[in-house]
Amino acid sequence: MRNFLLGAAIMALLAFGIKYFIDQSNTRKTELQSSDLILNQIKNVGKLVVTEGHFAEVISYKDNKDFFSGLFTATKTALVVVNAKVQVSYDLSKIEYILNKDIKTVVITKIPEPEININPDIKYHNLVSDFFNQFAPKDHNLIRKKVIDQLEKKVEGSSLVTNSENRLISELQKIYILTNSLGWTLKYNDTVIDNQIVIEEILQ
Repeated sequence: MRNFLLGAAIMALLAFGIKYFIDQSNTRKTELQSSDLILNQIKNVGKLVVTEGHFAEVISYKDNKDFFSGLFTATKTALVVVNAKVQVSYDLSKIEYILNKDIKTVVITKIPEPEININPDIKYHNLVSDFFNQFAPKDHNLIRKKVIDQLEKKVEGSSLVTNSENRLISELQKIYILTNSLGWTLKYNDTVIDNQIVIEEILQ
């Protein structure tokens, strides 16, 4: 009888040990699968998000050149019509993060700044120049710089930037939804991301 009880106890311990080993193995496997899913999601999100728009601008250009201490002035003027294709993009492959499997946490440490790319089509109208103040290549460079500067200000205050931010939020939401569903914590530096509002706040 004693041998039977001893054998039963050994079998029970063995069965418990095997079950514990299987459970631990399954847990590790689940954790590995979870981290792989998160890494894949970040990788899939890590693409170029581009929002495009078109802008038009009319710019008056005027340049005066003084001679003989201002006794004589030579003037050149131009009316510049600009149609520009503008792209606001986020290169999400530049997102920096730390993935900690032990505490099931993903910490995003850096979100890339938007890149504004302006391709202007510049047409000149009503070019008027004085014999002593002719148009030169440097004038075209100055006009182009002025065009880019004005368009950048216009783009920064436009819905194009807002739309691109909304697309960025949508991409970050995919990471949040996955980490949350797997029981992981998503953070941006020290800020825990637990809803969409937090994502919007960290981008402001």
